[in-house]
Amino acid sequence: MATRSRATRVSTAVDATLGKSGGVTRARRLARLLDDLIRVPGTNIGIGLDPIIGLIPGVGDMIGGLMSSYILMVAAQEGVPASVLTRMLGNIALDSVVGVVPVLGDLFDVGMKANRRNVELLERYLATPSKTNAASRGIVAVVILAAIMLIVGVIAAGVWVARLLGRLVG
Repeated sequence: MATRSRATRVSTAVDATLGKSGGVTRARRLARLLDDLIRVPGTNIGIGLDPIIGLIPGVGDMIGGLMSSYILMVAAQEGVPASVLTRMLGNIALDSVVGVVPVLGDLFDVGMKANRRNVELLERYLATPSKTNAASRGIVAVVILAAIMLIVGVIAAGVWVARLLGRLVG
C-alpha cells in the first residue's frame, strides 16, 4: 500500500475535523493552479500559472502576488494568528521579489511553491494550532532580523557608492 504524503494526511485531518471549508478548499485549488498545474514529464516537478504569469515583464509577478493573497485572506478568515499570517506573507513577498529577476525569478517560482507552502501552513494550523503558531513565531523573528540586516546593508552600500562617486567626481 502506498503511503500518503504529509500534505495529504494534514488536509485529510483538516477536512475530517473541521468539515470542508469552502475557502480552504478553494485556497487548495488555487495553490494547485498556481504552483502544480502541469507535471513535467519524467520528473516530479510541477509548473503552475505563477511562473508563466511571471514572464510578463513588469506586472506578471504583481498579478501572481495578488492571486496568492487570496490564500492569505482565507487564512485570516479562518482565524489564523498574526505570526502564521506573517510567515505566509513572507512567502508571498519572497516569491514576488525574487520573481522580478528575469528568467531566474521564474525558475525560483517553479521551485519555491509559495502558494502550496501557504496552504500547508493554513492546514497545519487548522489541524494543530499551538504547534504551528509556536514554529511560526520563531521564523517570523528570523525574518524580521534578516529584513533589518538587509535594510542596514542597503543603506551601507548606498553610502559606500555615494562616497565612491564623490571621489571619482571631486
